[in-house]
Amino acid sequence: MRKKITVSVLSIVGLGVLYVAFLQLKIYQHSHQEIPKNVDYVIVLGARVKGTVPSLSLQYRIDAAAAYLLENKKTIAIVSGGQGEGEDISEAEAMRRELVRKGVEESRIILEDQSTSTYENITFSKKLIPSGSETGLIVSNDFHLYRASMIAKREELQVTGIPAKTPEIVLVKSYVREYLAITKYYITRI
Repeated sequence: MRKKITVSVLSIVGLGVLYVAFLQLKIYQHSHQEIPKNVDYVIVLGARVKGTVPSLSLQYRIDAAAAYLLENKKTIAIVSGGQGEGEDISEAEAMRRELVRKGVEESRIILEDQSTSTYENITFSKKLIPSGSETGLIVSNDFHLYRASMIAKREELQVTGIPAKTPEIVLVKSYVREYLAITKYYITRI
C-alpha cells in the first residue's frame, strides 16, 4: 500500500514538472520570436501604476514599445489599461505620457482606458485598430506574451510579441501567477 502511494505521489509530481516545463517552453518560444518591422499597430498591455508613476514592469513595457515606435515611424500604438485601486490615472494615460516623453508623437497613440484584464486589453483594443490594419504586435513582459498571444489569436488578430524584461524582484511571483493564469485559460477553453 505504501509503495502504491509513493508511486502515485511521484507520478503526480513528475507530471507537474513536465507540465511546468511545457509552459516554460511555450513562454520562451513566444518571447523569442522575430519581431517584424513596420507593422500597422502595437498594443501595449497595461500593468500597475503607483499614483501616476508606472511600476517597473509597466516601465519596461513602455521602454520596449518606445524603442520599436521610434524605429518604425508609421506604426501606431494602442496603450491599453484602465484605472485601478491606488492609481491616480489610468494605465493607458501613464503609458501615453511616458511614450510622449520618450519622443513618440502623441498623434500616433490611441488610448484604451477601460480594460481591467489581459482579455479586456486585447478585446477593447481590437475595436480601436484603424480599419485596413493587418499586422500588429503585442508589447508585454516576456512571461506574459504566450497567454496574450493566445487571446489575440482567439480574437483573430495576426500578432507576434515584443518582449519586455521582467523585473527580477517579481520574477518568481510573475511566473508562478502566469502558470496559474495559463492553466485557467486552458481549462476555460475546453
